[in-house]
Parts: sequence; C-alpha cells; structure tokens
Amino acid sequence: MVTSPSIAASEAGAQVLRDGGTAIEAVVTTASVLAVTYPHFCGIGGDAVWMVADRTGKVSSFLGIGQAALDARYDAGVPIPLRGPASTLTTACTVDSWQHALDHSARHWGGTRKLADLIEPAIGLAENGFPVSKSQCFWLNFRKDDYRNWPGFAEIFAPNGQPYKEEEIFVQSHLAKSLKLIAKNGARDFYEGDLAARIAKGLEEAGSPIRARDLELTRTRTADAVSLDYGDVTLFAPPAPTQGLATLMTMGILRELGIKDWDESNPDHFHLVIEAIKRAFLERDRIGDPDGTNLDFSDMLGAEMLRKNAADIAIDQAMEWPYPFRHGDTVFLAATDAQGNCASVLQSTYFDWGSGVVAGDTGIVWQNRGAAFSTIDGHPNQLKPGKRPFYTLNPGLALRNGKPCLLYGTQGADGQPQTLAMLLTRLTDFGLSPADALSRPRFLLGKTFSDSRDSLKLEADAGPTVFAELENRGHILREIEAQSALAGQAGIIRIAPDGSVDGAHDPRSDGAAIGIV
Repeated sequence: MVTSPSIAASEAGAQVLRDGGTAIEAVVTTASVLAVTYPHFCGIGGDAVWMVADRTGKVSSFLGIGQAALDARYDAGVPIPLRGPASTLTTACTVDSWQHALDHSARHWGGTRKLADLIEPAIGLAENGFPVSKSQCFWLNFRKDDYRNWPGFAEIFAPNGQPYKEEEIFVQSHLAKSLKLIAKNGARDFYEGDLAARIAKGLEEAGSPIRARDLELTRTRTADAVSLDYGDVTLFAPPAPTQGLATLMTMGILRELGIKDWDESNPDHFHLVIEAIKRAFLERDRIGDPDGTNLDFSDMLGAEMLRKNAADIAIDQAMEWPYPFRHGDTVFLAATDAQGNCASVLQSTYFDWGSGVVAGDTGIVWQNRGAAFSTIDGHPNQLKPGKRPFYTLNPGLALRNGKPCLLYGTQGADGQPQTLAMLLTRLTDFGLSPADALSRPRFLLGKTFSDSRDSLKLEADAGPTVFAELENRGHILREIEAQSALAGQAGIIRIAPDGSVDGAHDPRSDGAAIGIV
C-alpha cells in the first residue's frame, strides 16, 4: 500500500509495488512525483525526514536535513525574514535522502531499482504537464499579493501575471531538465555536478548566501530513532533536531493520564490532549541540533518528567497560553511492501512555496527553512554556519510485538504533534480504523497562516457540548469548518498481525491510499 496527498503520486508509487519494488523504492517514486505535482508544499529544493522498518522490526531514521550556509549571517535579536533570498539560509537534502534510502533498500531489503528509473514518472509530469490541483490553486491565489516579489517565481507559476487555474495543465520544463540531470548523473549532481553549479549560481544571483561548497557538504544522516511504549505498541519518531521528542512526550503524558478511560468524543478527552500538548511544547524549546553541543534531551521521555507534567494538568482548567507558533506545510507519504518492510516520510519546503525563490534557470523553488533559526544569542536553535535548524518534520511508525503495525504522519509544523496525538489515541486506545480516525474532528492550537491569534481552532463537527465545556475551562476557542485544511493533512497505513493492510489519506487533502492485491 502507498498513501500520499496526491492520487497521481500514490498511483505512481503503487505501480512500483506492483512491479515488485520495495517500500523505499515506491516512496522515492511517490516523493518525486509530489515534488512536481505538489510544488506548494514540497520539492527538490527542500528536505525530507524518513522512518523505515523492516519486517523484523529493525527501525532506522534518515535525516535529510540541509545545513546553514557557511556564509550565513544575522543581526542579533532581529528575526530572519520568512520569505525571499534572506530566508534561503539552508541547503536542500531531499534528493540526497532519496539515494540514501535507496542504498539502504539495496543493502538490506534486496532493492534493485535505480533512481533514474524511479523518477521517470516525475520527469514525464514535469515535461508534459498535469492538471493543477485544488490545493495548488488555493495556495497560488492566497499568495498572489506576495509572489510577485519572489525572484523567478511568477514566471513559472503565474505567467502573464495570472496564476494557473484548477485543472489547467501546468508544465515545468526547467524542472524537468533538472530532474533529467539527476537521472543521468545521479543524485549527487544536485550537490557536486553541473546542476549544483547552476543552483549555486542562481541562488547567489538572487541574494542567497548558499554557495557551491555548501551544497557539496550536504549529506543525509542515519540516526537512532527515539521511542516510547504506549499501550501494546512502541511508538518511534526521528531524533533531534526534529520535534519527534515532543510528539512522544505528548503521548507519554497522555499515557500517564490514562487517556484511554475518556471516550474520544468526550470534552475531557479533547481537554487532556490539548493540555498535554501545551506542556510538551514548553519543553520542546530546548531542542536544537545536537552536533558539537552539550544539549541533552534525554529527560523529556523520562518517567519523572512525564508524571510531573501529567500531575500538573487540571481536568477543569486550561493552562494559560500563548506560545510562539511555527508555521509550515509539508507532505506525508508512506508505503509498505509485500515483504513487510515499510517507510514513513515527510518532505517539505517549510512554508507553502518555501522561500518563493527559484534557483536561476533550474525551476527549483528553494525552501525557507533558515527562517526556523533563532537570532537570540545562546538559544539552542541559534543560527550558526553549518548548523541544522530545529525541525518540525516528524513522521512516525509503531511496532506491536516487534513487528511494524502503523505508519503515520501529517503536514502542519506545530500542528503535527497535535494531529498525531489525536490520531494515535483513536487508533490505539479506541480501535478506530484509519479512515474513521482521520475523519473525526480535530483541533489546532496557536496561530495559523490566516489567523494571528493564539486561539484554539476546533472543527465545527466536534459539537456544541465540546465547545461549551472547553470554553468553560478557559480555552479561547475559534470555530473552523469541519474537515478544515487547518487541521492538517495526515495519512495512515495499518498492518495487521496476519500481514493484511488497510489505510487512508486525509479527507482534508486531494490524496488517497492505494492498496496492492
């Protein structure tokens, strides 16, 4: 099975499985198609974080995270711009992560497919065009007052001053040429070859500090995943500098609270999940790139820390908020193959449309992940040359009795731990199916791209009782429509003990989970 927010991408990945490919090979094809057909949320100018597990339960994490340019500079205390060349401070590691994962597939899973073959569907879609999705159309129109100032952007996405309309055929000839260079010369051409030279030239001319030597230094890393026992499953997440620890800490607090004793549609359930997230977010501020530092996050999942935070939660009173909110958009994709191996991945350019900067004539929209850095001296996430930023991407997977049983993830920056907490309690504590878990009402705590207030956004179908009870406990509520895009676009694949698979992608997205018989 393959799941992603684009039916075209899911189908391309499913075909790899039909042809006998591994889960990693299917995900690479799916990811490359998404880099073409979902350019508002991801692309080869961004990053990717992977969680993989084989049928025996051996779990690995691949951190495809670019680092700050060696020439990256900032003014102390002055926030980094969210868009434009000044936000293009980090390199892009998505393409390298594809090859890194394929090498793992070849070494450990018997994978035989080459990157050039796997990205062929993406090349065809970039070269020949595809119908613009409802999602892309929305985000183009939403940013129409902004993108005219983004170097090289309007020429591709809004030629003649008009953005592409839904279902209009969209061709990306320059991106197709870049993908062809990767197919011909290999993934490292993006970092050390002809394509790298064109990228570096284009970014420098736009005003970015990224240079050829920064691209050359960019590498995906294999890291030990972090984990938490929850009920009869073990949850796994990527380590720092991602927020995987915050997701697991939320689940650990909920475990201590005995969340399974509250029905998932009950106001108490919503309240406790919200309060657990607040406490995990306060601890999350400590997370940064552990390389070359003495940062220690080991106590975040410790029994004492989890018990203390659970004990601090009052069932009848919301903790005062606000909290600095991180925006961001991304895509979740996952696959499991006939051998029982699986991959759970998030791929992103950070904000919708990333920095908005197109790298010269490559057709590649560069990410704005550099805007995630702090400019406060001594902050764990302080910008430094060569450093990786704090990272919101945290795809997940779970084992039951040592075997993969769940793959899950969602878009949404700060919304990711929130959405995952709701989904995981519904799946593991209440036994809902993936489709049912995804379709139930959700919330988002904090600011959004369209609302600067630190309110609790709650989908309308939560019902009047839930709204009234949460308001009585001090939550500052704003009602949003049922199945709102603000509540994330998640995907789930569930694997039964007998190896049978079911899954779903969010009704809030354009995507689908496609099974292979």
